[in-house]
Amino acid sequence: MFKLRVMAIYGGIDLGGTKIQAAVVDEGADNTVLGAKRDQTPLKGGPKAIAARMAAVLIESLEEAGLPTSDLAGVGVGSPGSVDDVKGTVSGAMNLSEWSGSFNLRKALEKELNAPVSLGNDVDLATDAEFQIGAAKEFDTLLGVFWGTGVGGGLILEGKPWVGRKTAGEIGHMVVRINGAVCGCGRRGCMEAYAGRGAMEARARRRVEQKEKTVLFEIMEERGRDRLSSGIWERALARDDQMALELLEDAVEALGAGVASAVNLLDPEAVVIGGGLGIRLGEPWVERIRKAMIPHLFVDDTPPAIMLAELGDLGGAHGGALLAARRARGE
Repeated sequence: MFKLRVMAIYGGIDLGGTKIQAAVVDEGADNTVLGAKRDQTPLKGGPKAIAARMAAVLIESLEEAGLPTSDLAGVGVGSPGSVDDVKGTVSGAMNLSEWSGSFNLRKALEKELNAPVSLGNDVDLATDAEFQIGAAKEFDTLLGVFWGTGVGGGLILEGKPWVGRKTAGEIGHMVVRINGAVCGCGRRGCMEAYAGRGAMEARARRRVEQKEKTVLFEIMEERGRDRLSSGIWERALARDDQMALELLEDAVEALGAGVASAVNLLDPEAVVIGGGLGIRLGEPWVERIRKAMIPHLFVDDTPPAIMLAELGDLGGAHGGALLAARRARGE
């Protein structure tokens, strides 16, 4: 006798500059994660290799849950860059290796997964997940700040996601220093030029070239990594590495100024701090960001709630699954 499945199953994939996180979620009230896997984002092969690995990580998540690919009712993907869900394309993804021009990510994934694929901005989806089922579910207005390879932002205004004309929430490209450091976007003084993990690694490498000491790259080799992941920064702090501490303190200073400026403009009820570095460094560093914001807040006696993302590393993938479920319902 066959067991009848009564709840739909959705897949979510969070594509980042250093990692791919996938999860399989049911449509129940608790949005239970049935299986989850992660892997490094490929550095070679461009979007085709990245798309193939995304599909493989989701299939591994299904295997962990003991489910076949045919059980997927839909898949939602959160990606950096300019995401066009109508066309199914992602372009301008600066933090993804060899991703030049526009690539039809939907077509590539649907071929591998044989399920409908919906696309969204990675940070928008993670922010929406924290709003719907995470740390900010009691609020109606939310600013999500995701501190990782870059610094991304997402907005919920009056209970609904706000994307503006297309790219609202690009908090990483708020200017925190006039004529400051060159950002990966080609402009100067962006928050991301100081707080993005990619920019922090580049600064660390330059300082090493100037013969400064650090254990960052020793740990990278020990861990068999090719980039300074969030875990490497955490381990360097545990070893009292002065360069790591200084670069992270510079990042917090930039985050404090940029996030406070966004709060001054929008006056949200809450700010959620997530992303690879935000999650890995946790509440002690969220508290540092809180303190760094205060001098820049116009109304500093009643600041918004500043919280650590509750869904952790699964926030983006969870947001992807929620997107897939909405699309399946015709929303």
